[in-house]
Amino acid sequence: MAKDHFNYPALMDAALRGIVRSVIERTAERGLPGAHHFYISFRSQYPGVEVPDYLRERYPEEITIVLQHQFWGLEATDEHLAVTLSFRDIHERLVVPWPALTGFADPAVSFGLQFEAPAGSAAAEEARNGADQPKVVPAKPEQRPEASMHALPAPAADDAGEEAAKPPPGRTGEVVTLDAFRKK
Repeated sequence: MAKDHFNYPALMDAALRGIVRSVIERTAERGLPGAHHFYISFRSQYPGVEVPDYLRERYPEEITIVLQHQFWGLEATDEHLAVTLSFRDIHERLVVPWPALTGFADPAVSFGLQFEAPAGSAAAEEARNGADQPKVVPAKPEQRPEASMHALPAPAADDAGEEAAKPPPGRTGEVVTLDAFRKK
């Protein structure tokens, strides 16, 4: 096999991170349209990541944040994304360099990305032994954003909605044919 002089994996990683940056830039300028919201995962120990110490202690390897209803001062620069979020009713500024990202998901449209660890890190060695490249993968109904940053299914109904959708106890589902609705 020929030597890869272009380093395609690095080019693809940069392009996919560019998608996230474009989405964050648009959101910073215009806000979140419709039902869009984001799950953003990143390495808490990556150089340049700025998070409160109590969060770094609680999440020593990776943190997932949600940008949905309450966030302030969202910005995207060439080097990082920054946002203010509320933790314990205290507004905290987070700064996340783009290479620290491990995942991005927009469950409203079943879109997600998972990123490889930056070259030279222990996580990169782990990734080389398992998953090779950042990837967009098909949605799997059993996945939830907290568990994985693959392409995600549409948001599930909340627990109350799920309860309402269940048939009453002791009653079973019934099959109805289309003939029942046709005019005779």
